[in-house]
Formats: sequence, C-alpha cells, structure tokens
Amino acid sequence: MQQVQLTCREGNMPDATGKQWYLIQCKPRQDMRALEHLERQGYPCLLPTHQIERLQKGKLQQLSEPLFPGYLFIHLDRVDDNWMPIRSTRGVNQIVSFGGRPTPVPEAIVTKLQSPHTNVLPALIAGDRVVLNDTSLQQIEAIFLEKNSDGRVLLLLSLLQREVVVSVPLTQVQKIELRTYEPVSRLQLKKDQETTKK
Repeated sequence: MQQVQLTCREGNMPDATGKQWYLIQCKPRQDMRALEHLERQGYPCLLPTHQIERLQKGKLQQLSEPLFPGYLFIHLDRVDDNWMPIRSTRGVNQIVSFGGRPTPVPEAIVTKLQSPHTNVLPALIAGDRVVLNDTSLQQIEAIFLEKNSDGRVLLLLSLLQREVVVSVPLTQVQKIELRTYEPVSRLQLKKDQETTKK
C-alpha cells in the first residue's frame, strides 16, 4: 500500500483572539503566487497540499499539488487587519463571501487540515483501464491489477476470448483517462431520435 503525506504551507500564525480563517479564491493556476504575495504583506496564510503519484513518460513521480486548487486560507481580524490590499494582491481573485459578507471557515476544519495525514493518491489503482504502448502489443487495452517493486506491473488482458495476466514494464503502460460527456437534454434526445427515424 502506497502512502503519501498531506502537508500545509503556512505563515506564522499569532494566537490572537478574534482572528478567524477566511477563504481566498485565487486566479486560475496562481495559488502559489497569491500565497507568496499575501505572506510578503504579513498575512498568515495556509495552502494545504497533498502528494500524488503521476505517471509521466513511463515513470511514477510524486508531486505536491494543492488540496483545493484555486483556493487558500487566510487568518484575519475583522477589526484590526486592513482587508483592502487583499483584493488587489497579485494572484488573488476575491475573498469568498455569502450575502456580500466574507464568511469565516470553522476552526475545526482548518485544524483538521493542519494535522498530518499519510494517505496518498496513487497514479494507478486496481481496476484502472490502461493501454499498452509496446510495439508488439500496440494499443491493446488492459486492466491494471498491481505494481511490483521491480518497476513492472501486472495487467489483465483479454486475448482470444480468454483472460490472461501478464507482467510488463511500467514504461509500456499508459492510463486511459475517462472522458466526460456533456449532458443531453430530453428535448435534444427526442429531436435526434426523430431525425434518425426519417
């Protein structure tokens, strides 16, 4: 079983009463930029990240990615802190608000995010559909079963109406990403059916 660590990058958090955590929405793919510029201004921030496995060029690599892409937490006092510069900070889109008022995040949630975790998101999970890139078995689909310690994987192939388990190097396997389809309205479906009947 593979394990990954959940980490949080945070600033120096004072034990000031009256301060609460709020959620910042960042501009697309600018989480780190927003974090850097907010911390430079002295705002305590929290950007929870987690380790994931990614299959890149036939090799498993562990990468650190934001747990909530596009968002980070900021520790603010409604009275003492100046909130005005936050909106104009590079990488920041807005403070998440409801009814026009910034809404604090419950302390229990932030505390849970700060506690260490050891779960990891593996690149391949048993049951994932993969395709073989080997020249002799070009573009044959298979089901991923497990990964060995020697850099090989076990796959379930369907050949000649039989299921066969094979061991191949990880470098010859590519995960098939599931496609998402746009939902079709009933009206559109009915029009399509009428068109095919004609």
